[in-house]
Amino acid sequence: MILLLGASGYIGEAFALELQRRKKNFITLSRKQVDYSRFDLLLEYLRANKPLFVVNAAGYTGKPNVDACELDKAGTLAGNTLLPQTIAHACAAAGVPWGHVSSGCIYSGAKISELGAVRVEKDMIQPRLHALAEQRSPAILGFTENDMPNFSFRDGPCSFYSGTKALGEEAMTGIGQSYIWRLRIPFDQFDSKRNYLSKVQRYPKVYENVNSVSHRADFVKACLDTWELRAPFGIYNVTNPGYVTTRHVVQLIEKYLKPARKFEFWQNDAEFYHLAAKTPRSNCVMDVSKLQSVGVKIRGVEEALEDSLKNWQPE
Repeated sequence: MILLLGASGYIGEAFALELQRRKKNFITLSRKQVDYSRFDLLLEYLRANKPLFVVNAAGYTGKPNVDACELDKAGTLAGNTLLPQTIAHACAAAGVPWGHVSSGCIYSGAKISELGAVRVEKDMIQPRLHALAEQRSPAILGFTENDMPNFSFRDGPCSFYSGTKALGEEAMTGIGQSYIWRLRIPFDQFDSKRNYLSKVQRYPKVYENVNSVSHRADFVKACLDTWELRAPFGIYNVTNPGYVTTRHVVQLIEKYLKPARKFEFWQNDAEFYHLAAKTPRSNCVMDVSKLQSVGVKIRGVEEALEDSLKNWQPE
C-alpha cells in the first residue's frame, strides 16, 4: 500500500489520478484524520498501517502566488521545511521509503558554456543571453542536482517560499531512504488557477523570462517511475526536457487557442517588481539528465506544451 499525503492539492490530485490509473493500492491521509505534522502521530500511523512507500505532496505555496508566503512566514516555514523534516524522521524510524515534492524554484538563471568555461548567469533576460535562449543555443545548460541552490537563504536574494523549499531539502537530506522530486511551474490541458498556461492568459501583462517547466501528469508519472524502477534514492530534477521563453509560450497560446486579447509584456524587471510582484521570482533552466539516466522517460517541453494547448479544456 502507498500512502499519499497532500492529496487535495494541485499536485496531490495528479498523484491520486496516476495511482488509480496504475491500479495501485493506495490511501490518502488528511491532517484532519491524523495530524501528520506531528512526529509521534505520524510514526504511530506508519507502524500501524505499514505502507510500502509514502508520497508527500503537501506543502505551502501561497495563494494566489508566492507573494502570499511573505505574509505568512510561520506557515510557509512549517509547511516547506519542518513538515518534510518530520516526515523524514518518522519514515526513517518506521523503515519506510518515501518521496517528497520539492521545487526547482531554488535556482535562478542558467549555466552558460562559452570559450571552454562554464559560468552561472542569474539574469537570463540580458539581451545577449535572451537571444541565446530564443535560438535554443546549446551554450545554455541547466542546473543539475549537484549544483548548490542559488536562490535560497544561503544565496539570496530569494523569495521566502524558495528559501524554505531549499531549507526543507537540507533538513531531510541524509535521513532514511528518500527521493526529492523537484517540480517547476506546473501546467497541463486543464484550465486552473494553478496552471501556468492559465496564469499567462489571465495576467494583465506578461513577464518575459526563460524557464524549465513541468507538465503535471508527466511529473507525477516520472516521480512514481523512480520508485517503480527502484532508482537510487536522492534528488531528481523532474521537468520536461528543455526550456521555453515566456514569449514563445504566448505564441503557442495565440496559435492554438486564438484568444481575443492582445498580450502585453512588462517593459523590464523594474516595472514588473514595482507594479506586479512583491518578492523576487525564480526563473531557471534545469537539467534532467540524471532522471533520464535511471530509465525514466519524459517527453520534451515543446511536445508537452503543444499537446496541452491542442487539448485545452476551459474551466
